[in-house]
Amino acid sequence: MDRIEKYLAYNGKINIVCASTKELVEKARKTHDLSPVATAALGRLLTISTIMGANLKGENDTISIQVKGNGPIGNMVVVVDSKTRIRGYVDYPQVDVPLREDGKLNVGGAVGNDGFVYVIKDIGLKDSYVGMSKIITGEIAEDFTNYFYSSEQKNTAVALGVLVDKNGVKESGGYIVTAMPDASEDEIFIIEERLKEAKPISKMLDENMSLLEIAKDITGDPNIQVIKSDLIPKYECNCSRDKMIKALISIGKEKLNEIIEEDKRAEIVCHFCNKKYEFSEEELRKLL
Repeated sequence: MDRIEKYLAYNGKINIVCASTKELVEKARKTHDLSPVATAALGRLLTISTIMGANLKGENDTISIQVKGNGPIGNMVVVVDSKTRIRGYVDYPQVDVPLREDGKLNVGGAVGNDGFVYVIKDIGLKDSYVGMSKIITGEIAEDFTNYFYSSEQKNTAVALGVLVDKNGVKESGGYIVTAMPDASEDEIFIIEERLKEAKPISKMLDENMSLLEIAKDITGDPNIQVIKSDLIPKYECNCSRDKMIKALISIGKEKLNEIIEEDKRAEIVCHFCNKKYEFSEEELRKLL
């Protein structure tokens, strides 16, 4: 089962959030019929987004994230709420690019190394928080390490991984490690060295390491403190017929009339789950 767990290391000076996301990434793969590289790209974005969503407090809080690079995958969009329900899509789910020289999926080549990461947090304030940072490599983890540093002023390391085989998603997960303001230089140095030596997160999960074991491994602290271990992220869309009706109304009378005269019907497909909503001519005329 997918899970998010939160920890503190070195007497509360280092914050760690680890996630296993195999099931939700596999559901996204099946929902959108993703190619292997698109699975890896969207899977990484879903993973970091659900980790960020685990920090939301309010009942109706949400985070919307867009990665808009210059690669052939196009835009990637993910939305997560405070219950760690998440959904996402890519513009071109069947994208294919050559493997990297080391034989691994070329996520950076699919996403591109030029563009921006956009983060919109709707957390109950009058105005939403909007953050933005440049894409560094397109590999997602490095891009969000840069986002946290440049947009949220957090000294954070990010690791993400999706292991794909012929049957689909074999493993998927990630972690973020954040140094608190009172962390010493020695403690930060230890963390940096441990992260350099750490195996890829997908490999650790594939070796059946628990999230707690992974947290201990990447920090070097055997006395790590568990803060929360009951968060279960799920790939779940919140679309509905009522929302699609509001979308039709929002296009205005002129456009709605045009649809009625030309097509006599309307079909709306949800980007996040591919569910189709059909409206007859009679229903459309009622909406006018």
